[in-house]
Formats: sequence, C-alpha cells, structure tokens
Amino acid sequence: MRFETLAIHAGQSHDPVYGAVMTPIYQTSTFAFKGVNQPREFDYSRSGNPTRKALEDCLAALENGTAGFVFATGMAAEATILELCGSGDHLVVHDDLYGGTYRLLVNVTRRHGVEVDFVNLRDLDLFRKSIRPNTKAVWTETPTNPLMNLLDLRAIAEIARERGLTTICDNTFLSPYFQRPLELGIDVVVHSTTKYINGHSDVVGGAIIVKDAGLAQQIKFLQNAMGTCAGPQDCFLVLRGVKTLGVRMEAHNRNALALAHWLEAHPKVERVLHPGLESHPQHELARRQMSGYGGTFSFCVKGAEQEAFRLLGAVKLFTLAESLGGVESLIEHPWSMTHASMPEEVRAAMGITGNMIRISVGIEHIDDQIADLEQAFGKV
Repeated sequence: MRFETLAIHAGQSHDPVYGAVMTPIYQTSTFAFKGVNQPREFDYSRSGNPTRKALEDCLAALENGTAGFVFATGMAAEATILELCGSGDHLVVHDDLYGGTYRLLVNVTRRHGVEVDFVNLRDLDLFRKSIRPNTKAVWTETPTNPLMNLLDLRAIAEIARERGLTTICDNTFLSPYFQRPLELGIDVVVHSTTKYINGHSDVVGGAIIVKDAGLAQQIKFLQNAMGTCAGPQDCFLVLRGVKTLGVRMEAHNRNALALAHWLEAHPKVERVLHPGLESHPQHELARRQMSGYGGTFSFCVKGAEQEAFRLLGAVKLFTLAESLGGVESLIEHPWSMTHASMPEEVRAAMGITGNMIRISVGIEHIDDQIADLEQAFGKV
C-alpha cells in the first residue's frame, strides 16, 4: 500500500467487540488474565496497550521499519534511546542540533559517564577521525534545527556500519512522508510526534522506529523498565493526526517553499535558510535524499536582534510560540526561545544569531501568510 493508505489503515483494524472503525481509547491501567498463568496479549498498560500498539505499528509501517515505540514526549523517546549507551561509552553527535537535545546530552547523558563529542558531521573525514575504540553510536539530525543544514545519511550510515556503530536520526522536521532514514541505512529513527506526525498542536509525544529485531528488543525493554511510554488518549490523538499526514505535508511544503522564495527577494531579509532553494549550499543533497522540504525553515532579517523582535511583535496571523508542525503558522526566535538552554558561546559557534527567525509554515492560504509578514516588515 502507498503512504497515504498506510497512514489511515496500518496497525488499525475494526474493533473486534463492537466494530468501531476508529481505534478505541483503551483507558485502562490493567487487563484481566484468562486464568492463573494465562495472560492475554496485554496485561498492564505500561508494558502494552491496544491504542498504543495501533500507533506504534502505524509509524513502523510509515518509516518502513519492523517495530515502533511511542513515548510520552519527544524527549522521553530521546532519553530512552540514549540508555543504549552506558558509562565509558562514547557518543558522536552532530554539532548543530535542537537545544533540548543538547541540554539532555550535556546535563544528563554526560552525568551517566557517557563521553559526548559534538562534531560537524557534514565533514565525513572529520567524522571518521572522531570515532574512537569506545564509540558506541552517532546521533544525527537533518535538516537541523534551526540552521537547516543537511547530513548525508547514506554516507554516515556506511561509515558507521564499517566501524560497528549504531546510527540514530532525528527525523522530526520532515516526517516519514518526505524522508525515511531507515531506507538510507540508519538504524534508529527518532521523532517528536508533537510536531508534523500529530500536526494539530494539541498533544506531546515521541517515537522510535527500528528495523533490527535485536534493537527492537532492547528498546522494548527500556520503554517498559523506564516507564516512558505514551498514554492511550495521547496515542488516540496522534493516530487521528497521522491519517492526514500526507495531505498536510504537501500543503506545508508548498506554502513554505513559496514563502521562502518571497522572503529571499525581500529587501529587509539578509538570507533565507531553506534546502529547497537553489541558494542553499546542500540543495542537491536535499533533492537526492528527501522527497520534499517540509514546512519549517529560518531566515535572518537585516540588522540586529531588535529588528527581529520588531518583526516578531508585529505579526498577527503567525503566532509567536515554540514548537512546529501544526496546521497553524508559528514564528519564534531561536536565540532567546528554543535554543536558550545552550550557552551563548555554543549558540554563536553553531551559527545561531540574534537576527535569526524560525517559522513553521502552516496550511493557511499563502496570500494571507505573505500579507501578514509584509505588514510586519513594515515595523522593521
């Protein structure tokens, strides 16, 4: 079945009791045994729940994996997969990434005795040199947040496979509709389902998808042991959202690319960071690795931070808020919002500046989005 069909039907069958077309919310903590030493498929909702299983199976199908796992938040998913690394292990991480992931790695993972090195993984020779005898895994994010840099996943996966490393990719920005890292050789895909997969800004969640049966067993154990799983009501909402993922991503992609072209020609814009633009230094990699560019990108206004603040304070249709991937358009300031948890020197070294703005382009009419930004630029 094609993607759009899988999004609606994968992992979901009619309820066997009443024939409900939509997967019911199994709002229960525990399940009755058939008898002594006779558990059913589910026995306790931390270990498994029918609503959760439907979502996990659906996401596995969309990423072309064999097993999926969903979590209470995107950070819960990240924290769980990072438990594959233990004291004395070494983790290579791309040096341009989401601020929350950086905070987790620096303030939590390192405290567990894991050595974490931040490396520019766009430089494959540098990646090779960064691998040590105790290197356990490599963490990638592409496109990166908020700089929209791309990583060559196939090349990274090949190098990692030669050295016996586990590869992890945060695929939140594109969703499996536009990019499927497992098909490029990556071992583990991570999502914040809060974003495009759910798509309605009304639930938080995370996901991990894998192909390897051994990895699946490890993650299943960790999910149960750590209790990081998603609840049935959240799973129901994400199942509802994922059914329209294909049509939403097409609309996000179309609007964002049109807006990026408009911004690139605007006299008050310094530069636009969007991999769909020919001006993007990795545009050819984007065309080769992705089937679309998503709906989130960044741009820099001419001037300093105060000019960005004027624009942010003048928008009416765009909502000043963190997060991304909902049907409504959001706008934010990475330096002071999503990446504020990073030390200033780290933000500066990454290339985040005070005049940078990140937008999550919704599915409103493009003319209304442009009109809102145009009137806001009048205040800059």
